[in-house]
Amino acid sequence: MGDSGVASGGQRRRRRPGARLRCEEAARTRSSDRGRVVGLDGIRGVAALYVVVHHSWLLSFHGYPANTGPAWLGWLLYGRLAVVVFITLSGFSLAVSPARKEWQLGGVARFARRRAWRILPPYWAALAFSLVIAWAVTPQLHSGPPTGTSVVVYGLLLQDVVAAPVPNGAFWSIAVEAELYLVFPLLLLIRRRAGAAAVLAAVTAPVVAVGLLAPSLSTTDRLTGVTLQFAPLFAMGVLAAGVVAAGDRIRTLPWHWLAALAAAPAVLLMLLEGSAWTVNHYYWIDLAVGPGIAMLLVSVATGRPAALVWLLATRPVRSLGTFSYSLYLIHVPIVVAISRKLVAPHLAPGLPAFWVTLALAVPMSVLTARLFATVFEIPFQRYRGWHGVLGRPGEFGGQPGGIYAARLQQ
Repeated sequence: MGDSGVASGGQRRRRRPGARLRCEEAARTRSSDRGRVVGLDGIRGVAALYVVVHHSWLLSFHGYPANTGPAWLGWLLYGRLAVVVFITLSGFSLAVSPARKEWQLGGVARFARRRAWRILPPYWAALAFSLVIAWAVTPQLHSGPPTGTSVVVYGLLLQDVVAAPVPNGAFWSIAVEAELYLVFPLLLLIRRRAGAAAVLAAVTAPVVAVGLLAPSLSTTDRLTGVTLQFAPLFAMGVLAAGVVAAGDRIRTLPWHWLAALAAAPAVLLMLLEGSAWTVNHYYWIDLAVGPGIAMLLVSVATGRPAALVWLLATRPVRSLGTFSYSLYLIHVPIVVAISRKLVAPHLAPGLPAFWVTLALAVPMSVLTARLFATVFEIPFQRYRGWHGVLGRPGEFGGQPGGIYAARLQQ
């Protein structure tokens, strides 16, 4: 769909520097009318699709967190890490604009209104969709049918602090997002007044202290609960956005190689210890992979590596990114319904059940999410008021930022 920035034939090596520059320019200017960094949209789309496949795996092989399926499918156990990507990407996307303006937010009330406008309408629509599936088709795993309490708790985004029957297993992370929005203006203030090190210390030191002194407060073994370790991840994304506004000396560092080096110890530890150990230690694994993810975002935002930026900017991946928030929001009820009602009655848990679930759940989730987004997400990305959403003349907005899937940049 766009320039890959990669030369061909015998001139490939000789033109590589120019190719990288073109890739950077493409990532910066494509959809420039909306201020998007296309590679980030692609990351959102890939991460959301991975979560769909992860849940298809989860419903097909019992015994999680142990890998009871083929070893070559073991990488599908770690759907939680996609949320780590979303959280870090949220901080990064929201901070790009303030970073270019000396870390000025432009008004807390304005920020709050824009976040609510972008995130809540799709979320509330997905809540209604999830309630219908849970009541009429099948409830969520490890939960009874939602109640009136569920409607109130989830409607007010209180699910991480108030227990209630679960209408949608993915919703816990949306509450995390809302909680992080509350601290975002404070993070910018600390960055502006005291610098990057102060931001990182302010959010990381308490989380590390809690993990060491009160490990029982870790929520890695529960579907809901305040997830303390996501605050440093969000802050890492915020600080990484500063590179986009930095000088060429910083921007041209080999961020993709630095990302690989930063992530290598955590990945090696996960491989050596296995899935059960990893899941039981997500509190620390999340923190360990955060720097690598933040550096990868910087790398993509600055146009490298060229091949990855090209892939993320291709039409299918980029298109997926435009409605990935919707995909994340509504896929769990769809996957659960297909697994329980269509697959489980005919196939025992195992590889055949996985392939059938995958073949049915992925296209159904993607198609439904695209239709859902047409009504409940994309209009709220494009317009800043009801006039535009309802098709009447009004102010055109559309700068994306936020976290999951189609998170809207500030």
